[in-house]
Amino acid sequence: MARKKNETGPARRGRPPAYDAETALKRATETFWRAGYSGTSLDRIAVATGMSPPSLYAVFGNKHALYLEALARYWETSLAATREALAGNHPLDEALMLAYEAALSIYFSGKGTARGCFVVGTAVTEVAEDAEIRSSVAAGLRAIDADFEARFRRARDEGELKSNADPAALAILAAATMQTIAIRARAGARRAELRELARKAVDVICGCRPEAHRDATPV
Repeated sequence: MARKKNETGPARRGRPPAYDAETALKRATETFWRAGYSGTSLDRIAVATGMSPPSLYAVFGNKHALYLEALARYWETSLAATREALAGNHPLDEALMLAYEAALSIYFSGKGTARGCFVVGTAVTEVAEDAEIRSSVAAGLRAIDADFEARFRRARDEGELKSNADPAALAILAAATMQTIAIRARAGARRAELRELARKAVDVICGCRPEAHRDATPV
């Protein structure tokens, strides 16, 4: 992908000791989240972070490197939230709803209108032309699928799902539901509406439960 002149800079040098790089990364992420990668100039990031362009180069490298760092940090945060929700001893339907609630907390974490998913809102438009962003998105999606699949496999082994249930297929369905919620949040859907969408998806997914588990009351 062709880069604008102000998107490239000198090699990363020593970090200015007085500057809080974590705060700068958070503010840069907020800026990317609002306007997308292509719609965010280095000057705009400089204003948001309070750093001059040369200082940004010194701490993070160019705009592309800064965005990749923001994207990696978002994946860490969102995947950790999903894994925490799925890792407990909750029944399957409760665990899935906890995962969706964790996602909604991220999608509605900004001031004003919902921001949706950072990946959906900023990275998906870049993947066709940017190999590094495409690689990050693909790796993150594989990780989400794997986390859901592990939970469904556990549910099947523990008798919460029928013995012939397909954990990989259910994982794709569960992940696709999360991605749909992200898109709809960005488009202005209300949180209560998206929570209800998630609940209906969970009912469909848990239709693979044995009869003995179907009368359990969901969260």
